[in-house]
Amino acid sequence: MTNENKILVIGGCRSGKSGHALELAEAAGPRRIFVATCVPHDDEMRDRVARHQRDRDDSWQTLEIPVDLAGAIRDYSATADVMLIDCLTLWLSNLLMQSEDVAVIRGQIDNLADAITRAPRAVVLVSNEVGAGIVPENRLARLYRDLAGWANQAMAAACDRVVWTVAGIPVTIKPVTEKSVP
Repeated sequence: MTNENKILVIGGCRSGKSGHALELAEAAGPRRIFVATCVPHDDEMRDRVARHQRDRDDSWQTLEIPVDLAGAIRDYSATADVMLIDCLTLWLSNLLMQSEDVAVIRGQIDNLADAITRAPRAVVLVSNEVGAGIVPENRLARLYRDLAGWANQAMAAACDRVVWTVAGIPVTIKPVTEKSVP
């Protein structure tokens, strides 16, 4: 991992974002914390969680933090070389399950961005890009899409580097380099 130690890895479903984030985090050092936001409610999601767990070796400490990501970063980031948070969109879903109050959730987003900025060590975030599709037909799905867009923008602003994954290919979109400008 370079001196750009706050990284957002974003992409669509099955784009390779979690695998790339894992590679970045493993390069940061031997003290690694994986922050899992998923609350598996069915067998299919439990299988997904197990698959992700198999991708990590025993060097990882795992924390299951479905809601208080900012608190986890404040409490644990100084004890590790890197914290990998997977994923922000599941975190937003967990927040929506607690409250549909946009102001409350946007406050949580702001708190997370602040915690990332202040973290003394590397933080790698994984998030889904959900705004590239059609406008959802129901209010809750539109609210979720909007919150994900706001969260992704806030995290991108808080991070030194943003990597977009497409078809398993990581493409750095922040910082903009001469190579990335046509």
